[in-house]
Amino acid sequence: MAELRPSGAPGPTAPPAPGPTAPPAFASLFPPGLHAIYGECRRLYPDQPNPLQVTAIVKYWLGGPDPLDYVSMYRNVGSPSANIPEHWHYISFGLSDLYGDSRVHEFTGTDGPSGFGFELTFRLKRETGESAPPTWPAELMQGLARYVFQSENTFCSGDHVSWHSPLDNSESRIQHMLLTEDPQMQPVQTPFGVVTFLQIVGVCTEELHAAQQWNGQGILELLRTVPVAGGPWLITDMRRGETIFEIDPNLQERVDKGIETDGSNLSGVSAKCAWDDLSRPPEDDEDSRSICIGTQPRRLSGKDTEQIRETLRRGLEINSKPVLPPISSQRQNGFTHDRAPSRKDSLESDSSTAIIPHELIRTRQLESVHLKFNQESGALIPLCLRGRLLHGRHFTYKSITGDMAITFVSTGVEGAFATEEHPYAAHGPWLQILLTEEFVEKMLEDLEDLTSPEESLSPHPAPLSTLVLAWTVPLQREGEREPGTLGVCFLSPQFKLPKEYSWPEKKLKVSILPDVVFDSPLH
Repeated sequence: MAELRPSGAPGPTAPPAPGPTAPPAFASLFPPGLHAIYGECRRLYPDQPNPLQVTAIVKYWLGGPDPLDYVSMYRNVGSPSANIPEHWHYISFGLSDLYGDSRVHEFTGTDGPSGFGFELTFRLKRETGESAPPTWPAELMQGLARYVFQSENTFCSGDHVSWHSPLDNSESRIQHMLLTEDPQMQPVQTPFGVVTFLQIVGVCTEELHAAQQWNGQGILELLRTVPVAGGPWLITDMRRGETIFEIDPNLQERVDKGIETDGSNLSGVSAKCAWDDLSRPPEDDEDSRSICIGTQPRRLSGKDTEQIRETLRRGLEINSKPVLPPISSQRQNGFTHDRAPSRKDSLESDSSTAIIPHELIRTRQLESVHLKFNQESGALIPLCLRGRLLHGRHFTYKSITGDMAITFVSTGVEGAFATEEHPYAAHGPWLQILLTEEFVEKMLEDLEDLTSPEESLSPHPAPLSTLVLAWTVPLQREGEREPGTLGVCFLSPQFKLPKEYSWPEKKLKVSILPDVVFDSPLH
């Protein structure tokens, strides 16, 4: 729960946590990290020293549900001559380390990122006669912050968030988000590390789809060229009724050329998926390919998890090399130069790696496999094949209902344990599938009905991924879905399920199944 009030002195403070990592205590009642961000806000808005704030009544570090302590809301006059309209500017406080006493974030030094290394911002076009900023963007930002805190995955510029619902709960076509650097807020050096500012940009379904098929940065650049769709500062107008492709049909050609030239920079999603080894009878529990043994799910090792995380992150870089990071005896940081490090050793805090050493999990070559996807994740298979594998890259599905993963790799990807001689290989519950260019073209022909021209988005909130980022990855929003799941989610036309595809000569089977199949603990 939150309340609206003018900004002022922060809430109650907690005593510094003991330990060698704690920085020197600060006597001021005004937390140093908060003070540093306020300084940047005052630079931009010297005439608004006490903006309206949405503040968490019970702070996250006192057991409250909202990770952001505050969201400040400023009135920005814009620049009409530069096609920048007047708007409301929202700035979060809480993803970075505000206090430096480990009540929320572990202090790791002044040279690295503060907390998660960033705060969120949002620019909403001011409506005529509007005297106070709407508060719904603050809850939107809280939803994204909950995702970051619970998954410990971070956002970066170019990420997209599939929301599947109008951002303001209206009838708006603005139902998804891209992330970019805030055009005015400069990085801040605080006593607890560096803070950057990532701006949320509201987009239509067709624009999200284009970002998935191509890349987020490319679509952001197109949005900047269309004043009514964002303009230079990418200001969200919830009343926008047309996509950039309807406003300027020539932009679709630029996207198509970009996809043909660059492919997609989406390297993976969290999804409802599973796989089975058809080479052995299912009752062979000793070496089961199913993601469950009895009632206990098979778990990815910590190093496999880190490799998948690194795979996802590397693939999000434009023009990245198609290399799967090696499995080594030392834990990798799990991030690239444009990402903040993850502070989790694995996706599962109770990972079985303490019981089964990574080196003892052998890589198995499989003769025949069965892949299972829900409709939403299945609709991404053509993107995986056309936008990734045909460009010599890889694509990973990480299950959100079980601890397993499926990675498709092309023959040009280094570091994969699947080979042309043994195209299906598994390391624990992580399956890799190597597909030749010829077979990819064949699959695209057979899967054409997954990407028909009439594809449309379901009007109902979807439970899948997104990305992200990173990103990619679920939380419940009033029992419906995870708010702020990072990554991608779009639906092909509704068709009758289950739907089966089979390539007997390759000993490969793909099934598109109803969501309820994956909701069962035993699949």
